[in-house]
Amino acid sequence: MKRLLIPLPVLAASLLIAACGGGSSSDSGAATAATPPSGGTVAVKSVSGTGNVLVDSSGKALYSADVERNGKVLCTGACTSFWMPLTTDSAKPTGSSSAGTLGVVKRPDGTMQVTAGGRPLYTFSQDSAGKVTGNGFADAFNGHHFKWTVVTAGGKAAATSGGGGGGSGPYGY
Repeated sequence: MKRLLIPLPVLAASLLIAACGGGSSSDSGAATAATPPSGGTVAVKSVSGTGNVLVDSSGKALYSADVERNGKVLCTGACTSFWMPLTTDSAKPTGSSSAGTLGVVKRPDGTMQVTAGGRPLYTFSQDSAGKVTGNGFADAFNGHHFKWTVVTAGGKAAATSGGGGGGSGPYGY
């Protein structure tokens, strides 16, 4: 069972920084941590212990939520502090043929989010390039319960080991 354990003060501070857009105009990792990746480029990369997964242009694994299908976007607000939408300025995202069927969906805020097989794609804030730590994670935001799975080559949700997360964790709603 995986649960993200973030102390309430850290969560409050990160939400405040994300809401304010940070206070720095530099390109440091801290200032851009809550900024969704852009460009829409999707590639396939082999990740140890997981196999061939879809990744964004910085090499971070891409995930989908079980409750978001056929262009339905439910991860909004505080959810995007942990699960950052892969957005694009293009109506046609780029990717290798092994990435599967890529498309876009319009998010409630008007941005265009990349999809694979009709499922919106996200990166996980606790991941780094080449690391998959959110596979099987369960949480809840705005009354919706999410189970997140890494997306494998071909645009399919990966199997999770051990039944995944469960519960809402210490944040959400």
